[in-house]
Amino acid sequence: MDISLLSDRCKVKHLTEDSIPEVYALCCKNSLYYQYCPPFVTAESIASDMIALPPNKDFSDKHYLGYYDGEKLIAVMDLILGYPDPAMAFIGFFMTDVSVQNAGVGSGIIDGLCSYLKNLGFSAVRLGWVRGNPQAEHFWKKNRFIETGATYNTDHYTVVLAQRSLT
Repeated sequence: MDISLLSDRCKVKHLTEDSIPEVYALCCKNSLYYQYCPPFVTAESIASDMIALPPNKDFSDKHYLGYYDGEKLIAVMDLILGYPDPAMAFIGFFMTDVSVQNAGVGSGIIDGLCSYLKNLGFSAVRLGWVRGNPQAEHFWKKNRFIETGATYNTDHYTVVLAQRSLT
């Protein structure tokens, strides 16, 4: 996967352990997200997310990405290719900096991602949002993600699964 093709507006880079402080700085300003999806972000939780994999996947399928406007990190995405099946991709996490929210930046990133994945032959993108989080639900529905009808429970919240067809 050529991540430079994911966006014509942003520079896209794989994030590493060295990126944790800037990822934390972006995430900690999004307090609404963590009201619905506790616990609040820590450097340790970011490090854990950077290496988290779903069953039967390996690191060649995982892309923990940073989207930059110049030198400023404006979005973070955890993307797993070929999950939950080979024709799909899964967004495990996506967050934009509060300074670019409600300006079309996040939607532009998602459209660029979906266009690129379609060109690679993927048929759909799947993700989940926390039930009851109005900001997340509105954003993903606006970006043509449709609830699958499936949910799953964690210790703290219920996740609503949704997907966007790329065909």
